Amino acid sequence: MRHAKKRLQLGRFTSWHEATIRSLARNIILNQSIKTTLSRAKASRQMIEKLISLARENTLFARRQAQKVLGEHRIVSLLFNDIGPRFSKRASGFTRIISLGKRRGDDAEMVIFELTEIKKKETKKAKSASKEEKPKAALDKEEVIEAKPVKEGDEEKKPESAKKDIPEKEKKPQKKFIGGIRSIFKKKSDSR
Repeated sequence: MRHAKKRLQLGRFTSWHEATIRSLARNIILNQSIKTTLSRAKASRQMIEKLISLARENTLFARRQAQKVLGEHRIVSLLFNDIGPRFSKRASGFTRIISLGKRRGDDAEMVIFELTEIKKKETKKAKSASKEEKPKAALDKEEVIEAKPVKEGDEEKKPESAKKDIPEKEKKPQKKFIGGIRSIFKKKSDSR
């Protein structure tokens, strides 16, 4: 008899079930927030809570236990060096589940499963924007210098570079999608 052996099986064989939970644990450590189903989030919550508790201890034995579950040195070091110290003051409640509603295809309850204390990551756009700010500032200075009108007698003339500030893409309106298709399939009799 299966007394007191209840668990969320997720409709999988044991090895497949364990692999699913380990995969969710790896992804939550790497991304700090994932979108998944409610049953998967509830099934993997216990393992993730245990891993973060191990990371709070930060001993060699704890690292080896986490290595057994996660299987990748990079993820283990991220867990112990970044996530563990973040939760050092917290006794429990390392994850939260936020409901999103039902999935359209199979009506499964979708959730956002995330760590309670998320470290803000600098996105690639923000990094590239900070790198591009310096050249833009230099270009702005050049445009300001060139855009000043030159006085010749009583008349003011603007330099030609000020006229050429507008890129060619902005001058010509882009063809709409339907218009582009019409030009491809245009018949000889349709001369509009």
